Amino acid sequence: MKKEVSQRIKEMALDFTSQISVVETPGEIAMADKIYETIAAIDYYKKHPELVYTLDCIGDQYGRKIVVAELNGEKAPSDKTVVMIGHFDTVGISDYGNLKDYAGNPEKLAEELKNIMLPPEAKEDLESGKYLFGRGLFDMKSGDAAIIGIMEEISKDIENFEGNLIYCAVCDEESNSTGMLNFVPHLIKLREEKHYDYLAMIDPDYMAPAYPGDPLKYVYVGTVGKIMPTFYIVGKETHVGESFDGLDPNQIAAQLTCRINLNPEFSDVVNGEVTLPPVTLKQRDLKTEYSVQTATKSILMFNYATHCSEPNEVMAKMKAAAQEEFQKVVDTLNERYKVFCQMYNREFRPQPWVARTMTYRELKDAVRKELPDLDGRIDEKIEELRTDTTIDVREKSYRLVDYVHSLWSDRNPVIIVYFTPPYYPHIAVNDEDPRDKVLIDAVRSAIETVKTDPGFDYQLIEKRFLPCISDLSYASAPTDPEVLEDYEENTPGYAEDGIYYLPLDKMQQLDLPVTDIGTVGKDAHKFTERIDPRFTFEYTPELIYQTILNLLN
Repeated sequence: MKKEVSQRIKEMALDFTSQISVVETPGEIAMADKIYETIAAIDYYKKHPELVYTLDCIGDQYGRKIVVAELNGEKAPSDKTVVMIGHFDTVGISDYGNLKDYAGNPEKLAEELKNIMLPPEAKEDLESGKYLFGRGLFDMKSGDAAIIGIMEEISKDIENFEGNLIYCAVCDEESNSTGMLNFVPHLIKLREEKHYDYLAMIDPDYMAPAYPGDPLKYVYVGTVGKIMPTFYIVGKETHVGESFDGLDPNQIAAQLTCRINLNPEFSDVVNGEVTLPPVTLKQRDLKTEYSVQTATKSILMFNYATHCSEPNEVMAKMKAAAQEEFQKVVDTLNERYKVFCQMYNREFRPQPWVARTMTYRELKDAVRKELPDLDGRIDEKIEELRTDTTIDVREKSYRLVDYVHSLWSDRNPVIIVYFTPPYYPHIAVNDEDPRDKVLIDAVRSAIETVKTDPGFDYQLIEKRFLPCISDLSYASAPTDPEVLEDYEENTPGYAEDGIYYLPLDKMQQLDLPVTDIGTVGKDAHKFTERIDPRFTFEYTPELIYQTILNLLN
C-alpha cells in the first residue's frame, strides 16, 4: 500500500478512536456522524452525494443509524459488486479505571500506561514502541479506516475502475447486531433496484493470536456461528431443615455445568478446524429474597460455537445431556440420602423424583392441551415484554419461559431447554462451490501478492473459520425449513413484532461467502487493547485491496 494511503488510514483510525462510541450509548450516533462526514468529504462523494447516506435503525430504542457508501466504477458497465462491512461501536471503557479519560487518545494513553503495572507481554509491547494502544483502535476502527482509505484511493481513478463497492459502517456489533440486521434488508433492496451482483462480503474485524505466543497471522474465509442453549430448571423447594425432601435446581445446574462447560465433546470439527467448546454465560437460581427455603428454579445459559451443527442438532445434544445429568442428580441424591439414613438409624425410602427434560416447544404443547387460548396469552405477554426497556432481550426470553411454565398445572421437577438470543449462523466455504472458490482464490492470491513485498516478514496463512463471532454471520442463513422452524419454536418470543427476530429470509437471499481480513493486534476487549500499526496500516489495506481486485477481475 502506498505510504500516503497508509498514513491517511492511520490518521482516520486515530480520529475515529478519539470519538468514544461504547455500544448502547449516544457515542454510537456521534461515531456514525463522524464516519459519514469523513466519507462525504471525499471528492468522489462530493460529486455523487447520493451515494453516501445514513439509515435509521428501525425500532431501535437508542435512535442509532448506519452509514452506507456505494462506489460505482466507470471503466465499463458492470454489475459485479463487493460488499464490505465494519462496526464502529466498542465495548465499555470502565476497565481503564482512572485512565478511562485517555482510552480514546493513544498517544496520551501510552504515556499513562507507563505508570501502572501491566501484564508482561503488554509491558514489553508498550516499551517497544511498535504498538498503539486505545479502545476500539483494534476492534475495529482501524478496519473501518482501512476500507474508507481503499475506497478513497480507488475513487481517485474511478474512470479506470470496473465494478462496484458497497460499504456499511454498522452500530451495535458488540451487543445485538442491530446495525447489520438493518443493513441486510437494505442490501436486498439495492440489488433489486440497481441489479448489483454481490460476489462476497469482506469484514476487516480484528485478528488476534490463537494462543499466547502464537507467531502466525491469519486471514479467515468463512466464520464461526453461535447459539445460546439455555436451561430453565425447576426443582422442588423445601425447608433447609428437611433438605433431603427437596430437589435443588442449583445442584442440577452444577451437574450440567460439569458436563457441558468447556467439554470438547460438544465441539464441531470441520477440515481440521475446531470450535471452542461451550462455556457458561449465566448460572444462577431465581430466588428473589433470602429465606431458609431452598431455591425452586435456576437458569443456566451457554455460549455454543458451531462450524457445522444446526440449531436442531444443538437442541438434541443439549436435551439428551440434560436428561442424563438430571438422572445422575436424582441417583446421587438417593445414594446420599441412603447413607444419611444409615448414619441416622432411619428407614430409607427413595425420593420420588423423576428426571425429565423437554424443549420450550414441548412445554408449549403440554400447556396448550390445558389452555387452548395459550397462544393468545403468549402474544399478550410478548407485547408486555417487548415494550419494557428496563430489561434486555435475554431477560425477556427467560421471563416468557417462566410465564408459560407458570400456566401449567404440572409442578413436578423438569428441565426446559430453549434458545436465548442472539443467534449467529456459521458460514462454511467449500472449494467445490464455484462462488466460494472465487473468494478462496481471491484471498489466496492476495496473500501471495503481499508476500512478494521484500519487507513483509510475517507468517500469514489462510484459515476457514473466523473464530470470534461477527456480523459476517448474517450474510447467509440455513435453508432447511425444519431447521429454522425448530429454532423459531424453541426461541421464546421469536417473531417480527416479538422479543427477537432475524431477517432469515433476507439472509437466505443474500447467501454470500465471507472473509475476514483483519487488523493485527492483541487484547481486544481489554484495557491493553492495541494494534501492530505496521501490519494494520500497510498490509491489511493491501490484502483487502488485492482481494477486491481479484474478485472483480
